[in-house]
Amino acid sequence: MKKLMLDTHVLLWAIGDSDKLSPQIAEQINDMNNEVFVSAISLWEIVLKQSIGKLELNFAVEDILMYCKQLGFYLMPLKPLEVFGFLKLPQKKNHKDTFDRMIICQCIANDYVLVSKDEKMAEYRDNGLKGLW
Repeated sequence: MKKLMLDTHVLLWAIGDSDKLSPQIAEQINDMNNEVFVSAISLWEIVLKQSIGKLELNFAVEDILMYCKQLGFYLMPLKPLEVFGFLKLPQKKNHKDTFDRMIICQCIANDYVLVSKDEKMAEYRDNGLKGLW
């Protein structure tokens, strides 16, 4: 059994049944033996980007929680100790995305495998991040 944390774009693709998910990733997400988590950080990122016009959805943003429940995804709150992990995580070259770095902290702290297509995430493997794509 794997504990998977979906990066924000993967969450949106999973909800939208997008062909952007590779068959291997879709299989891992749908495997009933795996636990799939969605960070509160991703929800915050989606709501923030939609509120400033950087993200358009073809569904109501409030429906994300319903979709997560239907898909069997667990919602992961941000814990105070995970926040302090941010201080220990170095900022890698050309990677300033605070949302990504906070999700990385959660994955490392909870020993989750991050599911992300973002190649910059691989830079954090030497800091303990496990990734899947």
